[in-house]
Amino acid sequence: MPTTVASHIVLDGKGRPCIAGTTTKVIEVVLDKVNWGWNADEIHRQHPHLPLAKIHAALSYYYDHQKQMDAEIERQNREIDAMAAKAARKSPVRKKLRRMGLLP
Repeated sequence: MPTTVASHIVLDGKGRPCIAGTTTKVIEVVLDKVNWGWNADEIHRQHPHLPLAKIHAALSYYYDHQKQMDAEIERQNREIDAMAAKAARKSPVRKKLRRMGLLP
């Protein structure tokens, strides 16, 4: 059962902050701001199913918990990098290029 932690923000069953009434995680809205430089209006244009008030609530939640959320973003980035490196090592195309001497 989700737990309400702020107006428009609930914690899902895994303790992740989400926008109430949606499946959108707060971190997804934050990444739109951080990675794309979008403000709340642009996020709303890109995700019209999210009311502007809920986008502002997500950003407010982020600023209230910025240290923890930035750490989670960094953890996810490291995990993605590790998965990409592992996939690259196992790539049949990369293996063939290495055999051909075209990759280290």
